[in-house]
Amino acid sequence: MEDLTYTSESQRQYDYMAQMKQWVSKQSEKMGRPLTCHITTFGCQMNAKDSEKLLGILQQMGYVETEEETADFVLFNTCTVRENANLKVYGHLGHLKKIKQKNPHMLIGLCGCMMQEDLVVQKIKESYKFVDIIFGTHNIFKLAELMKNRVDSNGMIVDIWKDTDQIVEDLPSERKFSFKCGVNIMYGCNNFCSYCIVPYVRGRERSRNPEDIINEIKALVADGVVEVMLLGQNVNSYGKTLEEPITFAQLLQRIEKIEGLERIRFMTPHPKDLSDELIDVLAASQKICNHVHLPVQSGSTEILKKMNRRYTKEQYLDLVERIRAKVPEVSFTTDIIVGFPGETEEDFLETMDVVKKVNYDSCYTFIYSKRTGTPAAVMPDEVPEEVIKDRFNRLLQVVGEASKKNVDRYVGRTMNVLVEMVNDHDENLVTGRLTNNVLVHFPGCREMIGKIVPVVLKEAKGFYYLGELAE
Repeated sequence: MEDLTYTSESQRQYDYMAQMKQWVSKQSEKMGRPLTCHITTFGCQMNAKDSEKLLGILQQMGYVETEEETADFVLFNTCTVRENANLKVYGHLGHLKKIKQKNPHMLIGLCGCMMQEDLVVQKIKESYKFVDIIFGTHNIFKLAELMKNRVDSNGMIVDIWKDTDQIVEDLPSERKFSFKCGVNIMYGCNNFCSYCIVPYVRGRERSRNPEDIINEIKALVADGVVEVMLLGQNVNSYGKTLEEPITFAQLLQRIEKIEGLERIRFMTPHPKDLSDELIDVLAASQKICNHVHLPVQSGSTEILKKMNRRYTKEQYLDLVERIRAKVPEVSFTTDIIVGFPGETEEDFLETMDVVKKVNYDSCYTFIYSKRTGTPAAVMPDEVPEEVIKDRFNRLLQVVGEASKKNVDRYVGRTMNVLVEMVNDHDENLVTGRLTNNVLVHFPGCREMIGKIVPVVLKEAKGFYYLGELAE
């Protein structure tokens, strides 16, 4: 590539996209058809957002999206929160090896959190030599450059950054939905919960400039978006790394003023530093959804200490009460880990007590998974598998009962629903979401997708409603 002077990294990457577009065009001409791509995404909403960016870059280069089996370029955006996630990727690679043997022109890429682990990259280099491109979480914006290096060199390209303070956002993105979109407000995590690999693979916290966030959302609204999900590993920490500090609550107030934006969601807040200022903003807002995902992980103060969560059971419950006092109809959801090392029956009963007192609308419940490289992985007193399974099943029963009771309380009310899709099981129904994140199915048509409409909630079905469009 010529030694050019660029005004920004995004401009430099657009140059690589243009070069790759020429290459893709030539290959398409040879093959008599468009070149195709497929991205398989593992893990969280941060990964889902990254995949939208990666697909946008590929489409800018001239690729057309298709199924994994027939794609000319397959990219796995990986997760490493649990060991099982790694095994899934290896399984996919084993399957792709056979396909690539029949189609040697196929390119295979790996990116995301799993690639930040040295042992993983070493294993891929040694055992999966047919992989073409490996990169991590910090440099997804370089996809076009890495692909250009690959087609020029004809060898495996590996580019893993251990950390970065660089944020490159002004690049193509292909949204999954036309009417709602995730928006990254920050990257990385400084919390170092003892069971979690994220700070090691996503790096230290770094916040985007508020003006850049506001401008991105304004552009999305101009393009038809009515709901945004503000994304960060811990949104409460937003703004601390900026030259002119700003709180997350202050950012929300600025976003609320954007005309045409109807709904604001965010995830994930950490209980240890969710401020009274933020609670006041939630209470006063006309746009922030009535839903707070507040991961508790455990109800035992002793286990929370081992997890390095930096709050107690009592502090968590007090926070819930303070939020409910200001936002009475708020919907709480949470994450819970069962079977953390050293968890006793008494500790587990403390968790059950929190579940009953908070009365969550839903819980994402997980059996503890030892994650190599984290402090918890070497903790003593592992809980026997049969004990964990028993506790897990007991927890699911209590959570299910609470969820059903919570859904029942809104039957008969008329509430606004953002229509998201034609129902998967009945084409005469559409599916939408309340501000509290609960799904509603009701008679409607495709033209309603992306619109917010009033719906009478006729019947509760455990985790969702059946309704009718209000007259």
